[in-house]
Amino acid sequence: MLDFTLSPEQLEIQRQARDFALKEILPKAAYYDELNVLPIDILKKAFDAGLLNGGIPKKYGGRGLGLIEGVLITEELSAACLGLATSLSDNGLGIEPIILSNKEDLKKKYLTILSKEPKFICFATSEPTMGSDVAGMLCHAAKKGNDYILNGTKYWITNAGIADYMTVFATVDPKSQHEGICAFVVERDWEGVSTGEHIQKLGQRASNTAALNFKNVVVPKENVLAEPGEGFVLAMRTFSRTRPSIGAFAVGAARSAMEFAIDYAKKRQAFGMKLQNYEAIQFKIAEMYQKMETSRLLVLKSAWESDNGMDSTISASIAKFYATEAAFEVASEAMQIAGGYGYTRMFPFEKILRDVRLLMIYEGTSEIQRVIVAGHALGNYKPVMPPLEELAILRSEGTGKMFDDEMKGKTAWRCRMCGYVHYGDNPPDECPSCFFPSTAFKKVWPA
Repeated sequence: MLDFTLSPEQLEIQRQARDFALKEILPKAAYYDELNVLPIDILKKAFDAGLLNGGIPKKYGGRGLGLIEGVLITEELSAACLGLATSLSDNGLGIEPIILSNKEDLKKKYLTILSKEPKFICFATSEPTMGSDVAGMLCHAAKKGNDYILNGTKYWITNAGIADYMTVFATVDPKSQHEGICAFVVERDWEGVSTGEHIQKLGQRASNTAALNFKNVVVPKENVLAEPGEGFVLAMRTFSRTRPSIGAFAVGAARSAMEFAIDYAKKRQAFGMKLQNYEAIQFKIAEMYQKMETSRLLVLKSAWESDNGMDSTISASIAKFYATEAAFEVASEAMQIAGGYGYTRMFPFEKILRDVRLLMIYEGTSEIQRVIVAGHALGNYKPVMPPLEELAILRSEGTGKMFDDEMKGKTAWRCRMCGYVHYGDNPPDECPSCFFPSTAFKKVWPA
């Protein structure tokens, strides 16, 4: 039985996140976007409010929130500022590989710290020469005794400039692709770890994005998160858990764009009538609402699957690429409704549009999500319908009888090439439609 009702506890979490977003983020969003700086104090306030690191299990001092609670929080924060929401949520991305690993000592050490202190952790797979192609990484980890020596650069890393810790994916041999990838927990103050300058971006400017560089960094054996061959699987499992959150980013931003557009349409007049009374505007708003609601349902479905121990890879990919593309369409249409004012920096539409554009790129581009979903549809998906060559498309021979009476005692053969159906004890010597021989026919009735 389906139930789309949020529990009282989930509604309270949603309310807390919404109150925080409206009070602490929304008034400062444009300011820090203009300043191109991540305000650490907001992240620390979010930690104090219980809105950071919520997914850490209770046994390590965390709240033990599920992914559904996580996407509820993310939507509310994103509605206020997508850039700040990205940095607020990135701790969850950095933490997830640790939670998913089988390294109990690492869990006890780092998850306990992150649940008790406003510390930050980032997730590092992307590099200057690769993003979605995780298997193509070049950052090198060389085994030295029981330890590893880390050399290379990670790029496009959210919160790299503020992270106390980092989950880093590297390879022992670039030629081995997936099989060579391993993962580590690295600390910022280790010798050889450095951070690049904040990368200048079109949108999400209040979210810190920078490079990480490793020069002969010694990673002790106790900080090995995944041995070679295990790292790629861990990264993919992490993305399956975190991609619903990207969809939630999109839902929050789309919701704000729609709400601002509705407010404008209700108050702005043109040709003697309010915009909301024009059917063209009503249709735009209807489509905005439809896309936002559809996106939210897809996000919640993938989060629910994950929380219930199901493989959410496909649902997460669908939610990710549908919701992010829908959000961009909604933001663009919202700007269209606001006209010239929407294009100015005095209104929120241009910032939302700049911010949402990134969602179709990070954590696996829309194209990568399509590859994943297409691979499932063409490979693992189990169809209900029979193969076309076995499909009995049976037609009356003009008797006027009911189906069972007319087909009683008949045998039907279908041409596998053109679909022509022949009635008779045996197939014809040659198809009268496409002229293929009798071997092209397959018996389709009786089934």
